[in-house]
This record gives sequence, C-alpha cells and structure tokens, in this order.
Amino acid sequence: MKKRQEILLGQLKTYRTELLQVAKSFTQEETDIIPHGFRNNVRWNLGHVFLDQYLWIQALSKEEPPIPDGFKEWFGFGTTPADFTEKTPAYTDLITFLEAQPDQISEMYRDRLDEEYPAIDMGMQTIEQVLIRTIFHEGMHLQAIISIKKALKNQAAQTK
Repeated sequence: MKKRQEILLGQLKTYRTELLQVAKSFTQEETDIIPHGFRNNVRWNLGHVFLDQYLWIQALSKEEPPIPDGFKEWFGFGTTPADFTEKTPAYTDLITFLEAQPDQISEMYRDRLDEEYPAIDMGMQTIEQVLIRTIFHEGMHLQAIISIKKALKNQAAQTK
C-alpha cells in the first residue's frame, strides 16, 4: 500500500512540474490574453487547477482545505476572467500556490489516501481516487494552456 501512495503522490508532483514548466513560458501579460476561440486565459486555468483539486477533496472529506478567499468566485466552475477583480491573484502568485500544493496535499493526506468516505460523483470514495481524477483534469487544463500558447504564437505571426 505504501508504495502505491508514494507513486500517486510522485505523479501529482511530476504532472504539476509539467504544468508549471509550460506556465512559466508565458509573460505575465500573455497570461491575461484570451485568444480568439477561447473562453479563458492562462491565469484562469492556473487558478482553476489549484481550486479544483481542493474542491474535490473537500467534497469527499467534508474538511475545509486551504483555499484562499475569492478563489471560488474567480476560478470556480462556470467562471471566466470576466469575474476577476483587482484582488484576483496575479499570475506569479498562482505559480507560488501551485508549486506548494502537491506538498501540502501530501502532508495533509499521505496517510489517509485509502480512507473510505461516502461516495461522491463518479463513485469516488477515497482521496486516492480524487487525486487520480484531479491529475487527469489538470492534464486537460495543461493542454488548454498549450493550445493558448500556440494561438498566441499564431496571432503574433499574423500581425507581423
């Protein structure tokens, strides 16, 4: 069992590192651009990934995760950058939150990954199952961010 936990928590860190590598390839200004055909920008995607992981854990465990004030209103399901305010975290702040999150989750839940709770959406009953789902979800947003990068590059090439 211990080995499975270490593998999952290692994957959580590895996939987050991949997301952060791509995210750090943007300028701060680029993270706020919504290319034609997209609903959100990079900054929204980063905040959403951070929030989503904790919301699913909260839905299962009923424990209050360390979600900063305002995140649900700025980055929750159905929100867009139009919901941002002057208090919405900057791109660099989101990078800091995302860098710290895998270790926070590991510290909080490492010894409880297989603890069973009443089932929630998709039949998930353990933190382990939630993390598998949120890692998949993070990959979807990584692809969205990569697509935004390509769209910005294409837009820049067209204006030359």
